[in-house]
Amino acid sequence: MFQNFKNAVIAAIVAGVIIAPVFGLQILRRGMETYLQPEWDYIFGGMAIIFVFQLLRPLFARKGKARAESRWRLPALSDKGRQRAILVLVLFALVWPFFTGRAQVDIATLVLIYVMLGLGLNIVVGFAGLLDLGFVGFYAVGAYTYALLYHWAGWGFWEALPLAGLMSAFFGFILGFPVLRLRGDYLAIVTLGFGEIIRLMLINLYGLTGGPDGISGIPKPSFFGYQMTRRSTDGHPTFHEMMGWSFDSQDVVIYLYLMALCLALVTLFVSSRVIRMPIGRAWEALREDEIACRSLGLNPTTIKLSAFTMGAMFAGFGGAFFAARQGLVNPESFTFIESALILAIVVLGGMGSQVGVILAAILLTVVPEIAREFAEYRMLIFGLVMVVMMVWRPQGLLPVKRPHVELES
Repeated sequence: MFQNFKNAVIAAIVAGVIIAPVFGLQILRRGMETYLQPEWDYIFGGMAIIFVFQLLRPLFARKGKARAESRWRLPALSDKGRQRAILVLVLFALVWPFFTGRAQVDIATLVLIYVMLGLGLNIVVGFAGLLDLGFVGFYAVGAYTYALLYHWAGWGFWEALPLAGLMSAFFGFILGFPVLRLRGDYLAIVTLGFGEIIRLMLINLYGLTGGPDGISGIPKPSFFGYQMTRRSTDGHPTFHEMMGWSFDSQDVVIYLYLMALCLALVTLFVSSRVIRMPIGRAWEALREDEIACRSLGLNPTTIKLSAFTMGAMFAGFGGAFFAARQGLVNPESFTFIESALILAIVVLGGMGSQVGVILAAILLTVVPEIAREFAEYRMLIFGLVMVVMMVWRPQGLLPVKRPHVELES
């Protein structure tokens, strides 16, 4: 009991130190003077909440430990039932944008971009067990590949999309070589540096990439050669003129959403199939034990390179679509916080769990948009949620079910 009390006091003091500069100090001006006024209610209130929580935490932990598994266990579905559930969800996703507003469809499109990125990083982190903090670099390569091909060569989206994936895969292959002998924290530091190198290159190559200003005027994808615009720029009829419709910007938003849905479904299908192939089993073997993987005759070098390459390819596709959707790319869209958000999606959903990644992408994208009045506290709430998840459910929202064999005693 005394130890719990001691821990609660220490936790309350640490909470006070953290809360004081963030919420406990208010900047006031009177005339030419500026001074800080402490808000003791916020400071002591927060300390009291942390003290009580830490003091009662062992009691709740003992009661909830025995029921944790049963409380979080989801009903098992047969293969046929899972296929039907996926079919129903896909049909709902196809029909839903026609019965909702533009803002909701736009947010859903952003969710699908993060689903693509999360599934790509899930290959590297969840399947192969390689911690990558510079995944946003591949995302940037894909976006700038399409932007540069349009700006300098006049390529359209569908022409540039395969090359965007190939360029990102090439950069993933190149990154794989320096990290072949690294693991854990050292691997994370190198990949973090790679992401920052890409961003700084985009800023400094002003003549090629536009520097901090980026590249603007990137066109939206066409529909079998018919532009989704009010007026055609190439002399051919637009999609609306071909269909005999009046132009409506809502149609463009729906078209982009459906395109993002198709790309996300392709990413999900390919990653689901690959994980069942020998290369997918090799990724899992590398994740569990690299030494045992090597003893089985598998080549860790090839396995790591394949994971980085395939994960980067999906990031490149997502980056190209992001450039087409925004119509503008600049280095500020590819900061470290994006890598952290994508990694949080994988960790929150459950590393290796594709359904979990999709659920986490929805939560981390939709919830901040709903709670816009708390926008200034977004990162604070985000950090608290991740801390709570790591304490109570470190395996993620929907952890992947690992195959195992039990021996009778």
